[in-house]
Amino acid sequence: MTNSHGTAHGDSWEGTVTDLSRGMLDGSNMYHFVEVRLSDGASLKLRIHRRLWKSLAVGDRLVKHPGSDPAKV
Repeated sequence: MTNSHGTAHGDSWEGTVTDLSRGMLDGSNMYHFVEVRLSDGASLKLRIHRRLWKSLAVGDRLVKHPGSDPAKV
């Protein structure tokens, strides 16, 4: 489950976590977000699984390969 502003399931990228957040956008479901600074300086805000979100801290590295969800390095 990766929803974002500007990435697709077939994309690949690597970056560093700069912020973690969560919220009840629809009033009933908790959504978990991570902001990632890519190696080219761009920034992405992604919705990720709760299990991954709980394992992350600011400064951790994330990698996304085509066809898979982001993973902690």
